[in-house]
Amino acid sequence: MSVPLLHDKVCVITGGAGSIGLASARLFLREGARGVLLVDRDQGALDSAARSVADECVAVAVADVTRSGDVQRFIGVATQRWGRIDVLFSNAGNAGVVAPLASYPEEAFDDVMAVHVKGAFLVCKHGLPAMNDGGSIIITSSVAGVIGAEGVYAYITAKHAQVGLMRCVSKEAAHRNIRVNTLHPGPVGNAFQLGIEKQISGAIERDATQMFDEQIPLGRHAQAEEIARSALYLASDLSSFTTGSMLMVDGGMSV
Repeated sequence: MSVPLLHDKVCVITGGAGSIGLASARLFLREGARGVLLVDRDQGALDSAARSVADECVAVAVADVTRSGDVQRFIGVATQRWGRIDVLFSNAGNAGVVAPLASYPEEAFDDVMAVHVKGAFLVCKHGLPAMNDGGSIIITSSVAGVIGAEGVYAYITAKHAQVGLMRCVSKEAAHRNIRVNTLHPGPVGNAFQLGIEKQISGAIERDATQMFDEQIPLGRHAQAEEIARSALYLASDLSSFTTGSMLMVDGGMSV
């Protein structure tokens, strides 16, 4: 019998109550993870996520990834319960707004940059020292991290910035054989994406969901489980010689 891909591994997933985080948690557990810590800002959503998984290997922690103390606390929760961390999946995100540059609200820009960029920075800063050598850090970027689009100033800028952060951390972590990569989903059929598409639809006066499907060579949105399978690849030793890389999971949208 083959050994599960994440046998005895400890995984921390921020944005853990969302569809990608939860689908990844389920898959990581099926692949032998010894512990999965789901991190999110919403206690109710976390509790619901934990109940849906119904696995004694799952723990939850309420945290705001933009706050250094919160990040240190949930890293401590994982290490106190399971020892050290093998997989650090920085997956928390927010959408911001879609608006012309001249009227783009500064507070929305700052909020998106804080969650995506500072949040990923703090997760790496405090998480890397607690990781086992040979582990994996995954940062969820987006197809938005390789393209531009009018009006999507905060989200696209933040997703590009995460790539720069990943490349820097991958250099520092390499001597410990810790791999650091970004995951770049295209549009996913979930509530987060629907919220973005509603804003875009209003700005362009056409159905953004249909527009994206027309732009994707595979002709459809992804399912969260498909993104989770790519996260599993980066989390596991299947990607043992992959670091500093951008894994596109966008149905060909960026081609």
